[in-house]
Amino acid sequence: MTLLTSDQDTFEQSQDDEVVLSVKNVSKRFCRDLKKSLFYGIQDIAGEVFGAQRTDVELRKGEFWALNDVSFELRRGEALGLVGANGAGKTTLLRIISGLIKPDHGSVEVKGRVAPLIALGAGFNPILTGRENIYVNMSILGLSKQEIDERFDQVVEFAEIGEAIDAPVQSYSSGMAARLGFASAIHTKPDILLIDEVLAVGDMKFRAKCYRHLAMLRKTCSFILVSHDSNAILAVSSSAIYLSKGKLITSGKPKEVVSFYENQLLSEKKDSLKQSRDDNRETSNRFHADIAKILSIDFCDLEGNAINNNIRSGLPTILKIKIQANKFLEGLRVEILIHDRANMNQKVLRLSSYTDENVFALDEGIHEINLFFPFLCLKEGFYDAKIYISLEGHFILDVLESHQFELIENTSQNTIDSLYFQPREWIIPK
Repeated sequence: MTLLTSDQDTFEQSQDDEVVLSVKNVSKRFCRDLKKSLFYGIQDIAGEVFGAQRTDVELRKGEFWALNDVSFELRRGEALGLVGANGAGKTTLLRIISGLIKPDHGSVEVKGRVAPLIALGAGFNPILTGRENIYVNMSILGLSKQEIDERFDQVVEFAEIGEAIDAPVQSYSSGMAARLGFASAIHTKPDILLIDEVLAVGDMKFRAKCYRHLAMLRKTCSFILVSHDSNAILAVSSSAIYLSKGKLITSGKPKEVVSFYENQLLSEKKDSLKQSRDDNRETSNRFHADIAKILSIDFCDLEGNAINNNIRSGLPTILKIKIQANKFLEGLRVEILIHDRANMNQKVLRLSSYTDENVFALDEGIHEINLFFPFLCLKEGFYDAKIYISLEGHFILDVLESHQFELIENTSQNTIDSLYFQPREWIIPK
């Protein structure tokens, strides 16, 4: 399977067409039972020694496919995003490409030098200084002493560890060791970079520098990025693939692949939350849904039409909350918490009718409470809303634990490289 290449025209046509990595029908099995794993390992080694290497594709007792018949190509200058849930096989795939483990079936063809950023700093000797570890680490990645001498100052400057360069690595914080590992790897000038969840290293300023450097590397280097941060995949990658339980599910443009992946997660989580919500209501008196409960919420346009699958950043939007009151309620409060699912579920917005000096009196029956946004200022991405209804004294009546939704970029109000949409108007004073 050949993935879509970048739409950018930065590279020459000959460079675009050059395949630097070819993964063909790669499969890898593991065993969950340690004793069986050791026994199978001895069997396989003996088979290789006596020329009877195993070629069947049947699983033995306790085995499972970490990767199952995965194929794709990576071209020079291409940035491939790799998405999937924990246990999907992403790290196993990177380890096979880097040569750390062998596939059971299939082949991997690599053209050029590979720099794996899978466990930054894991190969450092804690007794050696940072300076000594740079030489050891970069020589393992294929550089001569002269080449390391020429790049040493650049590595130290990029890592931002200052005088600690001559201190033993065992005295470093995990962040310092990871920064040094990242700096060492990217200055080997690799043909292929394998990046596995390592761009969360350091503070925001350092992460921004990492992304800028990766953009520069795209001129000479290809890389595969594994991340649970969907925005990182969208920002860096020119193509993407989605792995699930060892199988390649889909490939293509990052936005399409990430949307497909997130929608699958959303569907699974909705089913789980619905079951959990039903169970809680049957077994718990923590909330008082017998007094009032949330029936549904919908994002709507100004005409009141539901736009749950087409919510756009920067446009006027109405959030409709349907509530059933089983008796007269006075002083009802509504609170909404919104989290950014692509940024470690960080809380980005808290809205409270009480702090906005809005409390409601509802007769018995079904009612709608509308929250009007003149501009929905969240940027493009995936979000999770949690909604409470309560009475005075934090007497919680009901909670909608999770309403997941996606915001689509409004092309007329671009939010690229922004944390949120800012309403604006350009004026030349007369």
